[in-house]
Amino acid sequence: MSKPNLQTLQDQVSGLLLRHRSLLDVLSKHSQANASVNRAVTKAITECGCLELHAKRQPYNSEMDVEQAKERLESHVQGQLCEHCNEVIRTELGRHLFYMSALCNSLNIPLNEVVTEESSKCSTLGIFNLS
Repeated sequence: MSKPNLQTLQDQVSGLLLRHRSLLDVLSKHSQANASVNRAVTKAITECGCLELHAKRQPYNSEMDVEQAKERLESHVQGQLCEHCNEVIRTELGRHLFYMSALCNSLNIPLNEVVTEESSKCSTLGIFNLS
């Protein structure tokens, strides 16, 4: 059996989504799923403690080249997800992806093309993609 791809997921979502077919329902469920991802990560920090967040001002200056920036800039995350938190976050990310697929279905946008186009932008624009 081949590995599922984005088109397979999008087709499955199309077949499964019955209750929330309205674009407004899909948008609100997508937002709710996003909030659940954020909440699961927050709980890994505040309730479980497997992750710690040590945020501070990033030591960036305009004279740094890209390699220096990659070396000096931090994620502010310390620790590793425990098995439980990893599972919860994966579940929430899956639900988020489900509703992202549903949103693509509602708007007749192939999710695979979105990923391909974004990957192409990353390749072409590189470090300037998110500036």
